[in-house]
Amino acid sequence: MFPLALDQVVVRRRGKTVIGPVDLTIDQGGPLIVMGPNGSGKTTLLRVMHGIERINGGSVTWASDHPEKHAFVFQSPIIMRRSVQENLAYPLRLLRRPKDEISQAVDHWVQRIGLMHLAAGPASRLSGGERQKLALARALIRKPDVLFLDEPCANLDGHATREIEALLQETAAAGTRLIMATHDMGQARRLAQSIVFMLGGKVHETGDAQAAFAKPTTTEFAAFLRGDIVT
Repeated sequence: MFPLALDQVVVRRRGKTVIGPVDLTIDQGGPLIVMGPNGSGKTTLLRVMHGIERINGGSVTWASDHPEKHAFVFQSPIIMRRSVQENLAYPLRLLRRPKDEISQAVDHWVQRIGLMHLAAGPASRLSGGERQKLALARALIRKPDVLFLDEPCANLDGHATREIEALLQETAAAGTRLIMATHDMGQARRLAQSIVFMLGGKVHETGDAQAAFAKPTTTEFAAFLRGDIVT
């Protein structure tokens, strides 16, 4: 699956460069956190890596191209007008998995995210934190090798954020590679093994998280860590 290589990648919209040129190589490892202020290009970078964003220049190359092994969790989760159970079962139905396998997987994840009492009810009635847990479980039920997450805790309270982070840490420990965008410094410090810092659509810093936090190599990232407004 890895390494993932981005070579001179450019994305433009309406004649404006959104990101690029980006040169980036991502190897196997623990959680990678893509950091940067709002509008820096984090989401677009994740979408490019996942293959759902059209690029206008450059190339994106996986060592092994298995798109079915990727999953993406959006900041505002897309919840189908079905029950919690049906939301979880849907991706496995698309893969034409056996009914017994689907049933067992759904039961496991409903319990894992603490929604047993709501399993048969409409997912549309879930709270924000419950919806995000459901979206995460729906992505993980397919057992992806790589999970992309775009600000999954941006609109959640502290309790829901702790639950999501605990699930993400367990997921990473089980071997799924997490690539997540956030502008939350505390969350980045708690989760990151490596970081990418985006500003103005370009990569300004990459590397081991602890080393980068302790001794940033660019003035832009140093300013961001201090809490300064960077543009």
